[in-house]
Amino acid sequence: MKRLPIPDDITGEEIDKDVRQELQSLPKGLAEDVSRNLVMVARLIDEDPEGAYAYSRIALRLASRVAAVREAAGFAAYANQKFSEALAEFRAARRMTGSVELWPVMADCERGLGRPEKALEMAGAPEVQKLDKASQVEMRLVAAGARRDMDQLEAAIVTLQSPELASNSVQPWTARLRYAYADALLAAGREGEAREWFAKTVESDKDGSTDASDRLAELDGVEFVDALVEDDDEAERGQVTESKTGTEVRAEDEYQDDDEDEDDVMESVTTDSITDDVDDVDDLEDAEEDDDLDSDEDEREDEREDDAPHRPQS
Repeated sequence: MKRLPIPDDITGEEIDKDVRQELQSLPKGLAEDVSRNLVMVARLIDEDPEGAYAYSRIALRLASRVAAVREAAGFAAYANQKFSEALAEFRAARRMTGSVELWPVMADCERGLGRPEKALEMAGAPEVQKLDKASQVEMRLVAAGARRDMDQLEAAIVTLQSPELASNSVQPWTARLRYAYADALLAAGREGEAREWFAKTVESDKDGSTDASDRLAELDGVEFVDALVEDDDEAERGQVTESKTGTEVRAEDEYQDDDEDEDDVMESVTTDSITDDVDDVDDLEDAEEDDDLDSDEDEREDEREDDAPHRPQS
């Protein structure tokens, strides 16, 4: 059987004493192994549901006849939205113990499986009367959710209207109950009432288990800006500006360098070429002048020959 690593500091002493008592039916070494896996399930189920599920399967293979193990496996499957599997484990745990405390979560599994009518049927069952106050409130939340699944918004609102909702005392379930009521009101288009109950939820939600403060701000048109994100944006804009400035400076320097190089080339072309052209013209003029002198001398020689007396030929 494949085992998952468990930190050395994890001991079975961390689990509930009632669970430890159940595990006493197992051999000591096996009981310790199962309890350590159950501790890992409890530690991971909120932040790493998949990891919790993996540890629950190991515990289940080691001790499938222990009700606490079946219950833990059910909650791990439920956290991963494996509702059919979770419902099977919860039913098994209930058969072993005869307790009804899992009734609300079993009804919610029916919702998850697309059977809200079955969840409502369970909400009206005699088992609900055997639940403690916290579980009864949980059952009311499940029933209201089933009504909303069936698009019965007004019925969901009425379902949540109870002495527990109207009470000014803050109990462990108060924030969740008020939040569900505010959300149902908003879904029904009763925005003013919804705002009032979101505000009441904020007052009772001391540990921040809901996002009521965000919902309230949204209704008030308040937009929160993350200061860290804003600082990052400003820093990024500063870097871009600095980068552009540096680029412009470099471009200007390159432009100046190009101008200097061009000036050097132009100066060289202008002075050297013009000097060469002048020298060529001077040479050409000197050559033409020499040709003219030679031509004049030839003409004078011809005139002297014409003017001289002709001697008779002998």
